[in-house]
Amino acid sequence: MSGVPRYGHARAPSNPALPLPVFVDSAEISMKAGDGGRGAVSFRREKYVPKGGPDGGNGGDGGSVIALADENVHTLLDFRGVHNWEAQHGEPGGAKDCSGRAGTDLVLRLPGGTMILDAATGDTIVDLAPGDRVVVARGGRGGFGNAHFRSSTNQAPQRAEPGAPGEARAVRLELKLIADAGLIGMPNAGKSTLLAAITRATPKIGDYPFTTLSPQLGIASLGPSRRIVIADIPGLIEGAAQGAGLGHAFLRHVERTRVLVHLLDAAPPDGSDPADNYRTVRAELEAYSPLLAEKPEIIALNKLDLVPDAGQRARLVKALRARLRLGAREPLLALSGAARIGTGELLEALWGLLHPKGEAAGAWSA
Repeated sequence: MSGVPRYGHARAPSNPALPLPVFVDSAEISMKAGDGGRGAVSFRREKYVPKGGPDGGNGGDGGSVIALADENVHTLLDFRGVHNWEAQHGEPGGAKDCSGRAGTDLVLRLPGGTMILDAATGDTIVDLAPGDRVVVARGGRGGFGNAHFRSSTNQAPQRAEPGAPGEARAVRLELKLIADAGLIGMPNAGKSTLLAAITRATPKIGDYPFTTLSPQLGIASLGPSRRIVIADIPGLIEGAAQGAGLGHAFLRHVERTRVLVHLLDAAPPDGSDPADNYRTVRAELEAYSPLLAEKPEIIALNKLDLVPDAGQRARLVKALRARLRLGAREPLLALSGAARIGTGELLEALWGLLHPKGEAAGAWSA
């Protein structure tokens, strides 16, 4: 079992000094709830009682497999190296009407946003919201001992029941990050730099494509009671919905977000047109999920620190607005994550979309 206990809890690393675990967002495992214990056949020795009277106790119930959405767990790494997860069996009953001990439940601690799917059919068994605790494989009932079958016509029963088997499932775990807003765009659009500028996240930043190899989460604070959870999604390229580049392995993480921030490079190093880059990413979103493409969106032109002239910046924004055929009420923000220009306006625009009536932060929803 690779050092992981067979029974009890599946735990995340608890030492804060350790490096963050590798991000793993899918795994296939087999889970087995515990079998019920067998009932006992036993007779006490007592004068004037036929054969002493039955006193065989019932078997204990098998432990169940429980999925718990734990806020301290952020990856499915623990489930990549261990395929079989089994709860404890119930103990058999004993003499003197002693019932067997129930098996210990196995608690699988999973990140919020994990979907548990049937491996054979693909059907969703449960979609875990933060804090959820759900039984996904129920333990078997313990068998009755012979004391249970005593009656006026059968004062010395010789039979007891075997315990019922626990449920067994082969499942696929898929994690979809839960965030208020998702940063999308082509590789090197500056998403990681922007996330680091507006939150305390420390994503890897570099001047080469696909710097971000896994989704990153950060929390932006706009005040004591206003917070926005933001996810940096690895860069998308043409054909991502069919698996090109980092493919659709990370597109699913955008599904949990409520608002998209589409980041465009004001001066792409490959000389490409920001408007064409925008259309490429939008096409991939629509190919992956039409519902995903309908999410509210803020378009932001990034890296304006590379354009020092204010007049040239204004012309770039005006030209991009015309190329994208944006209406007067459709926002196009100009900013620089590196220089922290316009980041405050972006956060306020995000808050306005997330809470249009000024209500407090809402609950999680799929």
